[in-house]
Parts: sequence; structure tokens; C-alpha cells
Amino acid sequence: QVQLVESGGGLVQAGGSLRLSCAASGRTFSGYAVGWFRQPPGKEREFVGTISWNGGSTYYADSVKGRFAISRDNAKNTVYLQMNSLKPEDTAVYYCAGGRIGVSASISAYNYWGQGTQVTVSS
Repeated sequence: QVQLVESGGGLVQAGGSLRLSCAASGRTFSGYAVGWFRQPPGKEREFVGTISWNGGSTYYADSVKGRFAISRDNAKNTVYLQMNSLKPEDTAVYYCAGGRIGVSASISAYNYWGQGTQVTVSS
């Protein structure tokens, strides 16, 4: 079992940056792919990006490609989401999730979820 906790959210102006962290505890976190998802107010949860268990592969939604970057430090049991050039449409609750079947954009591929952290981007 893996427990995940997101942090680093907050209020930022458009064009600014934030770095979110996903800290994990439990067993075998280093063997999990980690995905980032977000849920804007009143909308469904959507894929943001994902990183393989060893950090060798990353994949991003088109909406964030070139602006967001995912990295991980398995020694610290932490995955990061660096968000640059933020836009108001990036406003959402951001979740990290762990899965054991490799990188995926599908919510169903992830078994363990954090509680979410709010990111608000003002104009």
C-alpha cells in the first residue's frame, strides 16, 4: 500500500510558476508510475502528465505540454510537478496518483490517490 500527499498549491498570477510535490509513504513506491491529474471546478478529473517508475519517461496532456514538467526523486519518495506559464484555465485541484502498470493517461490505471492540492491562477 502507498499513501500519497500533495502539497505546494496556492494562488498565483497568470504567467507565474508553482511546483507541486507528491510525497509518498508505504511500500514499493519506487516501482510505481506516478500520474498527475486535475479537476477544475464543476468539471471532471483530467489527465495532466505522468512519469515512469525510474523517471526515464514522461508524458503530458497537450494542454500543458511545454509548460509543465514532472520529475521524481525516489530516494526522497517524492514526485514533482513544475508548472510554468500558468494560465487561469489551469485552476483546479491537482492530484497525484500511483500505479503499477506503467505510464498511462487513464484514471483507471492508478490505484493510489492523494487528497489533492488547490491551484488557483488569477488573471
